[in-house]
Amino acid sequence: MLSKFHIIKAVHIIKNNGVIAYPTESVYGLGCDPLSEWAVNKILQLKHRPVEKGLIIIAANISQLLPYIDICPQDIKEITDYASPMTWLVNKSKLTPVWISGEHHKVAIRISQHPDVISLCNKLGHPIVSTSANPAKLTPASNVIQARRYFSESIDLYLSGATGQLKKPTPITDLETRQVIRSSQ
Repeated sequence: MLSKFHIIKAVHIIKNNGVIAYPTESVYGLGCDPLSEWAVNKILQLKHRPVEKGLIIIAANISQLLPYIDICPQDIKEITDYASPMTWLVNKSKLTPVWISGEHHKVAIRISQHPDVISLCNKLGHPIVSTSANPAKLTPASNVIQARRYFSESIDLYLSGATGQLKKPTPITDLETRQVIRSSQ
C-alpha cells in the first residue's frame, strides 16, 4: 500500500496537470486528470499514441464515473456487481472530452480493484486516466523500474507498488454489444 504522503503528493501532481506512473490490477499505468487536455496530450506524446484511439478512465467507484457516462441503472448494477477487473465500453456523456474518447461515441471505464488506485481516486475525488506505461508497440511495464526505463524524467511522479494478479492489461468488453475488444488471454 502506498503511504498517505505518496497519495497526497500524487493528488497534488494530478491537480497541477502532472502525469504519474502507478501500479494497476495488471501492469503499470500512466495517469493524469482526464479533464486536463495538456496532461493527456503529454501522455499521448510519451506513448506515441494517436488521440483518435481514446483512453481509459478509472475510478474508486461508479459515482466518480457517472459524469462521463450515459447508462441506465441496470447497466450500472452490472458494472458494479462484476467480480473481476474489467474495462467496459459505455456510451459517453457530453462531459467526456474528445481527448479521452477519441473518435468513439463510447468511453472506456473501469472501477479499480487496486487498493492504491482506490485510495488515490478517493483522495482526488474523481477518476484518473489509465493507459499502460509503455511507448506504442513495446511491452507494458510490469514494475516501476521498467516504467522508469521507458520514460526516465518525463513522468512527474513514479509510485512504487505491486501490481495486481492479472498478467496482461485488463480485458475490455462493450457493455451494450458484449463484444470482447481485448481478452485476458
